[in-house]
Amino acid sequence: MNLANESIPEEFILLGFSDRPWLELPLFVVFLVSYILTIFGNMMIILVSRLDSKLHTPMYFFLTNLSLLDLCYTTSTVPQMLINICSAQKVISYGGCVAQLFIFLALGCTECFLLGVMSFDRFVAICRPLYYAVIMHQRRCLQLAAACWISGFSNSVLQSTWTLQMPRCGHNKVDHFLCEIPALLKLSCVDTTAIEAEQFFISIVFLLIPMTLILISYTFIVQAVLRIRSAEGRRKAFGTCGSHLIVVVLFYGTAIYMYLQPPSPASKDRGKMVSLFYGIITPMLNPLIYTLRNKEVKGAVKRLMARVFLVTK
Repeated sequence: MNLANESIPEEFILLGFSDRPWLELPLFVVFLVSYILTIFGNMMIILVSRLDSKLHTPMYFFLTNLSLLDLCYTTSTVPQMLINICSAQKVISYGGCVAQLFIFLALGCTECFLLGVMSFDRFVAICRPLYYAVIMHQRRCLQLAAACWISGFSNSVLQSTWTLQMPRCGHNKVDHFLCEIPALLKLSCVDTTAIEAEQFFISIVFLLIPMTLILISYTFIVQAVLRIRSAEGRRKAFGTCGSHLIVVVLFYGTAIYMYLQPPSPASKDRGKMVSLFYGIITPMLNPLIYTLRNKEVKGAVKRLMARVFLVTK
């Protein structure tokens, strides 16, 4: 353990794609545009969900949580990425790396459970509509949301501590854009088989279990929707669930590829791109998916814009 303490660096070097400098300008543009769209889109959803009384329902309460999570998720990584791309010295302080590792992991784990809770909400709304108000009351929604956030941050404390305690023998060059567990474990100068096995098991808990519950929920939802005689009723039911399913596929698909595949040198660059996808692109797409496919959100946005126009006129 003394070795671990002696090897704590003052800063880490985030290599990213520094061996391919021609990629830096395109990546800077992609990161900056994605971040601006993420901030604008998620802030819009939070505002309309809070200001429009028609959206004061459990579904939009959880969507607000997802938007807040995505705002923090991208803010924990993208500004540092933009700074490093523009700098010759692509460094991050040890404290900054620890904070980035903790926040990125905590919010990612929180989103895993939050998407599961959102599928449960849709299951109750469609399969148990008469009991929806009784089951998904305000206190229950707060409890479910709190459980998601507490579970995510508790797991992050555990995994971040394990990762940071591994001795690195002075190694400080992280072959990634950000401080993420797989990249930091590669700096270790001791056998990491045990901690990788623990990480794999925890990934199963946070990824496969919620995803299984989501699949079960949507199996019942599809059965219930197909029993609806009205074509308009079926279309509306599938519309409210379609957005959530797209988000689930984007997030879980990339996260499972990243954390549940065997490590290999050939997948190094693919792993970086996958991390960028679920860490940057998915949070940017979430607001677009929910607004473009949801008449209630689009109506609320129009009402908000009309209100702003009248105030400024």
